[in-house]
Amino acid sequence: MTEPLDVLVFYSPVESTEDVLAAVFAAGAGAVGDYRDCAFVTAGTGRFRPMPGATPAIGTVGELERVAEHRVELVLGRSLRPAVVAALRSAHPYEEPAFHVLETADPTAP
Repeated sequence: MTEPLDVLVFYSPVESTEDVLAAVFAAGAGAVGDYRDCAFVTAGTGRFRPMPGATPAIGTVGELERVAEHRVELVLGRSLRPAVVAALRSAHPYEEPAFHVLETADPTAP
């Protein structure tokens, strides 16, 4: 039986995307069959306003910031989720990286 997959989606400043991808790939994400380091990357604009108490890597507390970012999507075996999310948090430059993990449907379910 094949392990169920998760899909990780995260947002990264363009200049940091390759470093974050290297970390999540090293943790086992991005494997599809006989292929490794698989990801889909699209460009966009992230926006956020750091509030009092924040220590932003980019921007100023209280001011709206817009940043060229990538949206990155990749798969991982569900058992790898804790290690991959830890790698993402460790490698990501933001104090609070934006990401979500989606569970895929069980391919063996009727």
